Amino acid sequence: DKSPAGARDAAIIGFLYIGGLRRAEVAKARREQLSLEDRTLRIIGKGNKERNAFLDAGTAAALEDWLTVRGSLDGPLFLRILKNGKLVHTGLTDQAIYDVVRRRWKQAGIPPVSPHDFRRTFISTLLSQGVDVFTVQRLAGHSNPQTTGRYDLRPEEEARAAAAILHLPYSRQL
Repeated sequence: DKSPAGARDAAIIGFLYIGGLRRAEVAKARREQLSLEDRTLRIIGKGNKERNAFLDAGTAAALEDWLTVRGSLDGPLFLRILKNGKLVHTGLTDQAIYDVVRRRWKQAGIPPVSPHDFRRTFISTLLSQGVDVFTVQRLAGHSNPQTTGRYDLRPEEEARAAAAILHLPYSRQL
């Protein structure tokens, strides 16, 4: 999608998946919290806890395209786009973020996904790649590692393979 909405929506999905953000955090993101040079977005999450979301090259590229259309003025990072293509300098709501994801999964012809599915995938992927739970907890903005653990979608086979790494050096005696 080469329209302004295409770049905006790609950046939104990047923040949900690569940044592991909640849809409310994406909706509240502001231009002045973004550093393209460092590829970071300062997030004010639940309980007014502050953290950084780190962006990959694809999300940063989508953001640069979006900012070419949006402009660099302070204010909501993601703006409404009217059907005629005109930008409205008001931010998107939580529901609008959900609607973006819904519209895009329908266009892609894939099974339904929600913004929170991206967050679950973010956490599970990091854990399956060997990132320690405390780092993942910090990136996700969780106060408690048990909360992070509840997002773990890795299959039982992965746990079995992890347990197989261990070995008791015992030879049969009987």
